[in-house]
Amino acid sequence: ISSDSRTIEKNGLFFAINGYTKDGAAFIPHAIENGAVAIIAEKNADLSSIPISKEIPVIFLSNIRHAMAIASCNLNHHPSEKMKIIGITGTKGKTTSSFMTKAILEAHGLKVGLIGSIAVYIGDKQLKVTDRTTPESFQIQKILAKMAEENCDAAIIEVSSQAMKLDRVTGCQFDYALFTNLSEDHISPREHSDMEDYFNAKLKLMKAAPNIAVNTDNEYTARVSSLLPEKNIRTFGMHSEVCDISVKNLKQSNEFVDFTLCADNEEEPVRVSIPGEYMVYNALGAIAIAKHFGVTAEEIRTALKDIKILGRSELVPNELGLTIMIDYAHTPSSLEAILKTVKPYTDGRVICVWGVGGDRDKTKRPIMGKISGKLADFNILTSTQPRTEDPVSILKDIEAGIKKVTEQYTIIPNRTEAIKYALTIASA
Repeated sequence: ISSDSRTIEKNGLFFAINGYTKDGAAFIPHAIENGAVAIIAEKNADLSSIPISKEIPVIFLSNIRHAMAIASCNLNHHPSEKMKIIGITGTKGKTTSSFMTKAILEAHGLKVGLIGSIAVYIGDKQLKVTDRTTPESFQIQKILAKMAEENCDAAIIEVSSQAMKLDRVTGCQFDYALFTNLSEDHISPREHSDMEDYFNAKLKLMKAAPNIAVNTDNEYTARVSSLLPEKNIRTFGMHSEVCDISVKNLKQSNEFVDFTLCADNEEEPVRVSIPGEYMVYNALGAIAIAKHFGVTAEEIRTALKDIKILGRSELVPNELGLTIMIDYAHTPSSLEAILKTVKPYTDGRVICVWGVGGDRDKTKRPIMGKISGKLADFNILTSTQPRTEDPVSILKDIEAGIKKVTEQYTIIPNRTEAIKYALTIASA
């Protein structure tokens, strides 16, 4: 099964799904050439101009993505029923929370698979690098089948709002779900009409699992407990009066964060080897899920004290004597959080090299410009994933916000050149 004609093989079933800009039916000839023996098409698809042999059946369906997900589950013998499935969603923290959950469960002795926005893993083995947060349904089911074959006890799936909206995880039998937080992102003609639509897409994952963990400090995720009272809910937070898992004695540096974990009427010291207060939230969400598996405080400590995650507050070793950090921040709140984290521990300047992707929420661009203009000492605006947009026009949108608060910035569209420039002007 595939909706990508390039990956169809002999005796394949091709789902001709329309994308935002492309007509799925246009790829039917290529799918047949690669070995498709049957076609599923959109209900109103016009195939009159497409050469299809009479020997190849074509089935027209109204909910084609849902059908592809269910067919993929059937073809792979329902792999999600063969292990514990953990779904993690939220605007920020999905990847970090996923890796933290995986690390804690592995410290507990479990074999864990992970499907996320960095890569797909079975234990320490990386199967493939991924290009989106949540793969298509036919890919997910194939991966889960591989995990079942290799006797994974649990699988963690990062679930984006688009994944819920586009039926990518339909058919997965979720046992646990974590809602990290919700803040403004993905509001655009191609994604969500407003914050409520965005929230409700995320909420679908909570509805799909009997056991859920939610952040009580976020205005949106705090609503989940009252909306889904029938669920087995673990709450976590740092500022709420009443929650199941909380912290005290928070201490931060530019390399780690220490805190006392308060859970199950016990208090335990924990160190997370990634800086930032928001890393505490990621850790608490992971702990809330892992608690369902009976993990111990020592296992939590062991898992988090040396954890490293690609592109998430990732310090880069170098011979220049510079402090270089890579972070995935791509929303106003996440950009603000990372800059507020590094600022207090910086003796010299905070130089921020950044940009935003094209064909996504345009309203956040000047907002992020203003935030970085206020918090960073110098900004280098550069191109990242412009997609179908003009890279320079994206940077102009950011500049509209940044120039209101500072003149300490430059624009270098070529990303490699932008990074090189940052390294030349930085000092130890």
